[in-house]
Amino acid sequence: MSTPIDRIDAALEMAAGIVIDISADRLAGPSLCPGWSLGFELNHLVGGMRIFAAELSGAVVDRDHHDDWLGNDHRAAFAIAADLDGTAWHRPDALESTVRLGFGPVPGAMAAVVHLTELVVHSADLAVAVGNTDRIDDTLCGQLLETMRSTGFDSFRQPGMFGAEIAESPQAAGHRRLLAFTGRNPAGR
Repeated sequence: MSTPIDRIDAALEMAAGIVIDISADRLAGPSLCPGWSLGFELNHLVGGMRIFAAELSGAVVDRDHHDDWLGNDHRAAFAIAADLDGTAWHRPDALESTVRLGFGPVPGAMAAVVHLTELVVHSADLAVAVGNTDRIDDTLCGQLLETMRSTGFDSFRQPGMFGAEIAESPQAAGHRRLLAFTGRNPAGR
């Protein structure tokens, strides 16, 4: 079985393949997150990656999650964030550290699952929204779904985080089942 860090590496690789194919003119389009544009969701993802990297590295986070992290080049901003994020998670003490999240401090191993959720779900959102689902790692999505079902995920079902589960066929692709579980319409709209 792969480690949490292996899964984060796989999620970063998946996300990179999705982001590289999103042109700047698509960023104003709608995402699967109600009320969010693709650019806002990508900025949220990049901001989260930068904040996790800073937390794990002991750096001061002087920006808010939804400040402008993309600048004029969303692909370059993602690449920088992915490099910092991956490096931070590969620190020898990453899973033993305490990470401060918006809802409080959590052990590094739990923070890794939270971060993996952010990476995989938002990447799948972006891929579905731009019609590029062939870049999604459905095995990774299915593994994350199993993890989410086995933990007390329902406490995260609140406005602004995750909606109520949407019915989806058990035979559907991993990303469709994962997105439906997190309250997103896996059909794209």
